[in-house]
Amino acid sequence: MSDGDGQPIEWYYSNARTLIPLDERFRYPKSLRRAINQNRFEVKIDSAFEEVVSGCADRETTWISRDLRSLYTDLHRAGWAHSFETWFEGKLAGGILGITIQGLFIGESMFFRVPESSKVAMVKLVEHLRSRGYGLFDAQLMNPHLERFGAYEVDDQTYQSLLKKALSKLCYFK
Repeated sequence: MSDGDGQPIEWYYSNARTLIPLDERFRYPKSLRRAINQNRFEVKIDSAFEEVVSGCADRETTWISRDLRSLYTDLHRAGWAHSFETWFEGKLAGGILGITIQGLFIGESMFFRVPESSKVAMVKLVEHLRSRGYGLFDAQLMNPHLERFGAYEVDDQTYQSLLKKALSKLCYFK
């Protein structure tokens, strides 16, 4: 994370990690089912990576500095960072920025421009990760939005055990 442009990128570690379940514990609001069933949003992967990073950083206060944007772009070119996008009427509506390592997906940030687009992205991303055999979706820090999807916290010892299993899997995001 960075405190802003011109500030150093710093590493933060939490003893409690927030995970998005990739099993039956994953849930989402019933009101969202309509948007999903109507297929209002098209899902794409990595078609507008830099625009997703910009969308995630485009906030009054952001931890995604210019240096971090550049770093994410380098990680994307190397095949580690990805964008999972929702499109509405031919325009980017929302998305999730993440890093993948073996069977681990680390959700870095998300944004929306069209209501429900990032929520649909979350549901579709979980379906995608399941279909690819991923073992762990690390959302890092809890918030009320993630809690609605069944997100839960684990202590560091549990996280390290789950991480070891996820890193033993060979998964491909695309």
